[in-house]
Amino acid sequence: MTENESAQNLVIENAWIVPIAGEPFHGSLLVTDGKIADLGKKVKSPRGYETVDADGGWVTPGLVDAHVHLGTHEEGEGWAGDDTNEKTDPVTAAVRALDAINPADVGFDDALTGGVTTVNVNPGSANPIGGLAVAIKVHGRIVDEMVLRSPSGLKAALGENPKRVYGEQKKTPATRLGTAYTIRKAFAEAQAWAERDEKERGSHLVNEALGMVLRREIPWRQHSHRADDIATALRMADEFGYELVLDHGTEAYKIADVIAERNVPVLCGPMIVSRSKAEVRGRSSKGPGILAEVGVKVSIITDHPVVPIDFLIHQAALAVKEGMDPVEALKAVTLNPAEVLGVADRVGSLEKGKDADLVLWDGDPLDTRSRALSTWIEGREVYTYNHDTREGTVVPR
Repeated sequence: MTENESAQNLVIENAWIVPIAGEPFHGSLLVTDGKIADLGKKVKSPRGYETVDADGGWVTPGLVDAHVHLGTHEEGEGWAGDDTNEKTDPVTAAVRALDAINPADVGFDDALTGGVTTVNVNPGSANPIGGLAVAIKVHGRIVDEMVLRSPSGLKAALGENPKRVYGEQKKTPATRLGTAYTIRKAFAEAQAWAERDEKERGSHLVNEALGMVLRREIPWRQHSHRADDIATALRMADEFGYELVLDHGTEAYKIADVIAERNVPVLCGPMIVSRSKAEVRGRSSKGPGILAEVGVKVSIITDHPVVPIDFLIHQAALAVKEGMDPVEALKAVTLNPAEVLGVADRVGSLEKGKDADLVLWDGDPLDTRSRALSTWIEGREVYTYNHDTREGTVVPR
C-alpha cells in the first residue's frame, strides 16, 4: 500500500447489515486483504484489525450503476470534456469508452459521496452502433487500474438520436427503418466475414467487435425508449441470436409481459428528467416496479451526467414511492446490475470472498434524508463524511 492508503483489514461492528443476497441482520462484517472474510451476528476480530463502530448504521454493498458516461462526458468542461460519441460514422463498433475516460472527472467524487463504487461507462447514442463499454471501479489514478471487465458490452441505439444526427448530415440513417437496416447490414457483414478462411479475412476491428456479440461473449446494449423501439430490439435479437440488454426502457412497462417472456433485463432510467423529447413522453417512475412484479430483472441507472450519479439511490427511493418493493429496489442498484455486467462474482452483494466494496449509511438508504458516511473500495476507505463540519472527504487517488 502507498502512504495514502488506509488499512485493508478491518471489522465493522454494531451495524444493520444488508447483504442483498440474504436477509438483513444486526452484526459485524470482517474484511481481510480487501475481501469480505466473514459476516454474521457475531464475528471474531483478529488482532491488529481496524475496528469501525457503525453505531447502528446500515451497511450495504457499494452501489452499481450499469449505464453512465462518467469520465467521457465531463461536467463543466464543455466541448473539451465531451468524448461520448464518434459522430463521423454510423457504425463505430470498435471504438472503446475505455480510451476516453478521465478519472479526474469530478463525477467520480460525486459517485463516492452517493455510495456508488462500480459503474459501466458506455459510448453515447448518436450512432446506431456506438462502441464498446467498460465496467470500472470509481477510484483510481488511471483507468487501467479501475477496470473490472473490458469490454462489458457493445452499445447500440434505436430511436430519435441516430435519426437526428445522421438526418442532419443527410446520411443514412435518417429514419427508424434506416437505423434498423444499418444494424442488420453490419451484422450480416460480420457474419460473412467470420465465415471466411482465417488467412483470407485478415483483421477487421469492427467485425471483430460484432463477432464478440454474435458469439455471445458480450451483451448487445440496446438504447431504446419507446415500446415500438423495444419491440424492434427484441426482433433483431431473435434474428441474430445475441444476448440482449435493454438500456433506458422508458416504455418497457407497457410490454412488460413480452420482455419477461424473453428473459431480457432492463436498465431503467434516467428517471428524474423532463419529457424533453417525444420518446420519453411515457416516462413513469412506476415502470421499474411494474417490470419487477412480472419477473423482469430490473436495474436503475442515472445515465450520468443526465442525472447526477449521486442521485442513483434517490431514483431507487422514487421507484419505491411509486410501488416498487424496497428489496427489489436495492437489488436494482446492487446485485442486478452487477449480474448484467458480468461482475457479480466480485461486487453487488455482501458475501464471503467478494470485494469489500462497502457503504455505511446513517439510516435506511431508501430514505432520501440518509447519507453515506463512509465508502470503501476493496477494504480501503475512500470517502468519509464529517457530521461536525458537514463536509465529505475523498481520499486522493
